[in-house]
Amino acid sequence: MTLVLILGLLLILLLTGAPIFAALGLASLVVTLLTEGHVNAVADTVFAKLNNNLLSAIPMFAFMAFIMIRSKVVDHLYEAANAMVRHLPGGLGIATVLSCTVFAAISGSSVATALTIGSAAIPQMRRFGYPPHSAYGVIAAGGTLGILIPPSGPLILYAIVTEVSIGALFLAGIVPGLLMALLFAVYCAISAMRRSDIENPGWVGFRECARAVGKAFWALLMPPVVLGGIYLGIFTASEAAAIGCFYALFVGVVVYRNFGWRDLWETAEETVRTTAMLFMILAAAAIFGHAVTIIRLPAELVETVIAYELTPMMFVLAVMAVIFVLGMFLETISIILITTPIIYPVMLQLGIDPIWYGILLMINLELALITPPVGMNLFVIKGIANAPMSQVIRGIFPYVLLLLGGLAAVLAIPELATWLPTAAGFG
Repeated sequence: MTLVLILGLLLILLLTGAPIFAALGLASLVVTLLTEGHVNAVADTVFAKLNNNLLSAIPMFAFMAFIMIRSKVVDHLYEAANAMVRHLPGGLGIATVLSCTVFAAISGSSVATALTIGSAAIPQMRRFGYPPHSAYGVIAAGGTLGILIPPSGPLILYAIVTEVSIGALFLAGIVPGLLMALLFAVYCAISAMRRSDIENPGWVGFRECARAVGKAFWALLMPPVVLGGIYLGIFTASEAAAIGCFYALFVGVVVYRNFGWRDLWETAEETVRTTAMLFMILAAAAIFGHAVTIIRLPAELVETVIAYELTPMMFVLAVMAVIFVLGMFLETISIILITTPIIYPVMLQLGIDPIWYGILLMINLELALITPPVGMNLFVIKGIANAPMSQVIRGIFPYVLLLLGGLAAVLAIPELATWLPTAAGFG
């Protein structure tokens, strides 16, 4: 009965248009008050959740990403990718996927990846005969790589909620992320070969290719600098984020010389706004976690799983199905913070690897970004292209199938996610 109350209240508040932090917090406070008769523990609960050094990585990674976006590194990235592969079948589509892959390793954000790459790629793809829906689909799907390829904001949140090593999660996301990028690129090539109206720009030559890669060199160097230090144990995730901020400032101010004081101020404002919103959701999620614990929801879920003799794989499949449906209506952060406190105790009871599950969750959340009615990347593409939503949805359908295939591959072969962390000593 209490479960019905908390979920019912949450649903009603969300349907009224209340922000996720308000809906989550209010519903949890009502349940806590009805169950315990007071809310005395709420302040301590919120403080305990936010008193985490790892949280400092979130604003710094966001600041780093905003600097790189304002420095217009995406122009150099896209130019380099375009120069290298534009002559191949579906070359512009492959260049878009390649640019999204690299920029995902800089921004850690799906929406930022789709927005910045889309602004550069859509006009080019339309110029060379790509149908509108094909151009929109590859950018919307390529943008989803931002939450799988490190440094990923949602992966950091998952690490905070579960207390799993963020370095291990970052490593775990590399192979599945590159696998999805490869699937997207192969599909671009195959679909282009089946059409006669798509032009193939010619090979630009080694000199022009080297020039384009040289201009993008400093942007390409950022992922190895920032992430390499984490993987080699030189510095922590928070220290890596701080180093990334200094590196981004160096690239914008010294190398590209297009980042001034006004940009710095506006970037700081964007970072504060984004971080404040995220921390408010985290505070509400802490109250929600307290509420579901006092009503014994995780314990009852464990008992149910034991009673029905569910295997770990059966449980994971059921959770993936629920998250896929939730993804049609909620955004990624909400799904992580609502579902993880409930199912994580069950995962531990069943011996499910939290790193493997974390990557499965990210791939499923990639689907959430491009599945209607509220897929964020769909609205991003609609906004920058001023296109009918029907065309955007038509374009993403093949990529939904590819992501489902990627999800199935990681489900069937957990080593795709766990091999790198194990080899690096996190296992």
